[in-house]
Amino acid sequence: MDGTFTFPILSLIIFTPIVVGVVILLMKSEQRDLIRGLSIAAAVAVLVMSGAVYFGYSSQVSAVSANEDALRDAGTPNLATQMFRDGLAFEERVVWVEQLGISYHLGVDGLNAPMVLLTGMVAVAGVLISWRIEDRTREFMAFFMFLVAGVYGVFLAIDMFVLFFFYELAIFPMYLLIATWGWVKTREYAAMKLTLYILIGSVIALVGVIAMVLAANNYFLTDGAQVFAQAKTSGLLAPDSHEFSFDMTQLMLAAENGAFNIGGYAGVEALTFAKLWFPFIFIGFGVLAGVFPFHNWSPDGHVAAPTAVSMIHAGVLMKLGAYAALRAGVQLLPEGAQTHLPWIVFLTLINVVYGAFIAFRQRDFKYVIGFSSVSHMGLVSMGFASMNIIGMTGAGLQMFSHGVMTALFFGCVGMVYDRAHTRDIPSLGGFVKRMPWVAVAFIIGGLTSMGMPGLSGFIAEFPIFVGMWNASPQVTLQIGDFTLSNYYSIIVILAALGIVVTAAYVLRVVGQVFFGEFNEKRYSDVGDINITDRIILFLLGTPLVVLGVYPAIMAPMIEAGLRPVLAILGGA
Repeated sequence: MDGTFTFPILSLIIFTPIVVGVVILLMKSEQRDLIRGLSIAAAVAVLVMSGAVYFGYSSQVSAVSANEDALRDAGTPNLATQMFRDGLAFEERVVWVEQLGISYHLGVDGLNAPMVLLTGMVAVAGVLISWRIEDRTREFMAFFMFLVAGVYGVFLAIDMFVLFFFYELAIFPMYLLIATWGWVKTREYAAMKLTLYILIGSVIALVGVIAMVLAANNYFLTDGAQVFAQAKTSGLLAPDSHEFSFDMTQLMLAAENGAFNIGGYAGVEALTFAKLWFPFIFIGFGVLAGVFPFHNWSPDGHVAAPTAVSMIHAGVLMKLGAYAALRAGVQLLPEGAQTHLPWIVFLTLINVVYGAFIAFRQRDFKYVIGFSSVSHMGLVSMGFASMNIIGMTGAGLQMFSHGVMTALFFGCVGMVYDRAHTRDIPSLGGFVKRMPWVAVAFIIGGLTSMGMPGLSGFIAEFPIFVGMWNASPQVTLQIGDFTLSNYYSIIVILAALGIVVTAAYVLRVVGQVFFGEFNEKRYSDVGDINITDRIILFLLGTPLVVLGVYPAIMAPMIEAGLRPVLAILGGA
């Protein structure tokens, strides 16, 4: 798209929470009302800016797609890289550490714009639902602001080093928030488990990305020297670009020209860089997305976290893993994706079905949602594995839909727990009589979760299954002399079992928690929610309906963001 945006709105989105967080830490702890007011002002400000970015980009999507079609028809060299470069809007780029090829490079395209909007919505909801926190309010709000900033930084980064910088920034506030304000019984265990899993996964992915940068550098210094020179001359790469760089555009240029597909890697003739490193990078980031068998930190983390942190954890943080796996894995190592996604899809199937069955067996209200989240995130990775526009668009829609839905779920659970002081499902019942707003919101989230037509869950899940089904004849899995073909259709049928089980546990929870007999004696003090909580439910419930009824508000944008990825994958 057109050049660099003159107003640094993306930097403002990232640094507003950081500055506010620092200011809050410098305030007196007794100034709770001022701290809350400053926190909600910052959250609303970034939501407004996020909305401006989202709808600003949405208005230009048709022009982006038309430009991509023109580039394709013209047979443009380095088509995928050019499409990716031209598809960035609100772009900001400043050389940071020139000797190490690091630049402060931010941008928005069709893949991250919905995630930016999602983060703003969950940030506002998280601050509002934390309004009643009295224990060290100053520190809680400050760390929450830092967490929000880290999430924004990952989604907006176009430089892999910057992405990792903010990725780690998002993890450490999460540890402190869970370990300090979480559920007393498991908070230290859950916080440490979460942090170790994610850190180990991110370190493995970082090693892979550094290896990728070194391989690209070696290519541009040798066989790809002419490609690099021409890219700088044509303006595809910035004039100050060096061969050694963490910039995604430059890495994509290397990938498109086969820098990671050269055989004989590590002394094995059939082994290429992409084939060796893709599973490490994809699954390393996928740990945060809850990919089986590295998922079991997630339900424990959900349950131990305070409500606001559960909301941003399930609603946004798990999407960081899926988003980074798509950007660093599928987009930059397409040959590795074509080799390994046909077997990784079996892990996603386990996510979907196993997560649903385990959710069905839970008594703890939060654990139901925690395992449900693992199940639904499996659908995102399954959509990636389709490697076609329909399935991957569904995956992008699922990331947004699931983010809003789980944030709404955990908000409802928190509102019930704050008043009933228990999450034991059989101990609850009849809460629709006292908390009708929460009951309606949870039912909307539940219907979305089970893929009811007219809600965002259906709009997201149906394309994933269609994309998988369409991909089935083209995908084969070679294991030695054994060849498995046309099996994606079977995976779709098995994954549909997860939807049936999802409907079963959603209906069970709704029936046991919100309907049936209400224990007047035990819950005599339980009353309806206040205006703040109603704002949260409205803020998170509305997108589920709007996207379900009018998917054109987001689907074309995600398609535009995926077209460079499909171009480098060789798809349509």
